[in-house]
Amino acid sequence: MKPNKKLLNIAFFIWQITWGCFQTALGFLIFLFNINKKHSFYKGCLVTQWNYPASVSLGFFVFATNKNRIGLLQFNKTIAHEYGHCLQSLILGPFYLIIIGLPSVLWLTIFKNYRLKKKISYYWFYPEKWANKLGGVDNF
Repeated sequence: MKPNKKLLNIAFFIWQITWGCFQTALGFLIFLFNINKKHSFYKGCLVTQWNYPASVSLGFFVFATNKNRIGLLQFNKTIAHEYGHCLQSLILGPFYLIIIGLPSVLWLTIFKNYRLKKKISYYWFYPEKWANKLGGVDNF
């Protein structure tokens, strides 16, 4: 028997607002500041396109670099990658921000020069590699 997609989305939503309450609450606040942006849904996640160069996932909220800025192919890969982070949020719940969020931000910012100097991909680091795997992203 095939699972009902609507029921899965409801369960996804409930799990994110309970087990993933911290990141979902933060995502909701950011969503409110970007309510006038373009929105869509991807596998139960609310995707907001914004003009920042970085994308982020907080609970079931995904904030992705605008498709017009990075191109459709890159945008689709970004959404799948960020969906992987949403799944990490489901798995880790209240520990997501400590185990995934903080290391990702530090890897993006503080270690940027190190990554560039050593020619290490941003997606090499464990939170990003795991998000790619969960989101079904290859060669990002």
